[in-house]
Amino acid sequence: MTPQPRPIPALYCVYILRSTVRHSSLYIGSTPNPPRRLSQHNGVVKGGAVRTSRSSLRPWEMVALVSGFASSTAALKFEWALTNPHTSLHIPSESRLAFSTQRKRNGQPKRPPKSLSSILSNLHLLLSVPSFARWPLRVHFFKRDVHAAWGRWCGKVERELRGSLPVVTDFGEDEGAVVARASASEPLGVVGEGLDGDGGGEEVPTWGIYGLPLDYTPLKEYVAKGQDIFEFERQGSCVVCKEEIDPEEGGLYAVCSNEGCEGVGHLRCWGRYLLKSEEGGGEGAILPVGGRCPRCKGEVHWGTMMKELTLRVRGQKEVENLLKVKRKRAPRKKTAKTKETGEEDG
Repeated sequence: MTPQPRPIPALYCVYILRSTVRHSSLYIGSTPNPPRRLSQHNGVVKGGAVRTSRSSLRPWEMVALVSGFASSTAALKFEWALTNPHTSLHIPSESRLAFSTQRKRNGQPKRPPKSLSSILSNLHLLLSVPSFARWPLRVHFFKRDVHAAWGRWCGKVERELRGSLPVVTDFGEDEGAVVARASASEPLGVVGEGLDGDGGGEEVPTWGIYGLPLDYTPLKEYVAKGQDIFEFERQGSCVVCKEEIDPEEGGLYAVCSNEGCEGVGHLRCWGRYLLKSEEGGGEGAILPVGGRCPRCKGEVHWGTMMKELTLRVRGQKEVENLLKVKRKRAPRKKTAKTKETGEEDG
């Protein structure tokens, strides 16, 4: 049976793990739930990787991660490339930074030793290669020394990252989250919202990996707007080509993500318009990164628009869970036995 298409996940990331006991011990992985995955690596819950199971290296900490992957497959592709930069076909041979000097018994190149600097330099490289440069990714740093090492590498290399690529730092509870990005209007909904960690009833921090959204809560108003537009047939004409939109034709339509704007357009029209508005006209690109809505002139981001679109088209269950009104649970009525003994049934 062919699996049904799913909406873009609320969160899927590739993370860098470091032993707090020995900082030279590092691990790269991917997950839709960083708090739960960290608990697995530290043996709090089942499911950790064999390479992080040594008690002498625990506890582990997530020092950085990259979020914004459109699927688990996309995240795994990036994870593999970051783990194997010496053989990854996503890295052009002339740009490669990691090289294998030994061979395995089967003749394959042996993976070179990892260090923090090698991981960060290859992370920077992967974010700039054609395979990943235009993906709607976001880089997060949770440790000051790791972010400082990233900054030192960025200052050394000539290759620049996309100007709109957000870099987020969140070093602790008292410092909050700081975002460095080219666009001041980049939405910050992915930071500090939607907490759903593994607290087990205990108090859980609201910063770092525990401040990342594990559900679609940051998109709630946007999703509700899209639902209303099409339910009450307010889509009107395409904001780009001006042709009347008829949902019964079965086409795909994107909605402006800005509050108060109900600009709707054909997916192909949005794509061409935003590509044309990019510097250099999006030369050689198939999909845009972002731009400005032709109706409200507010900034829009292709990744965010596609997440709403896939929820509207493929995620009926997710939308229902997101928009349903949560009712307060009524107090349990005491039975005769409860009144007499002071104990509740069950």
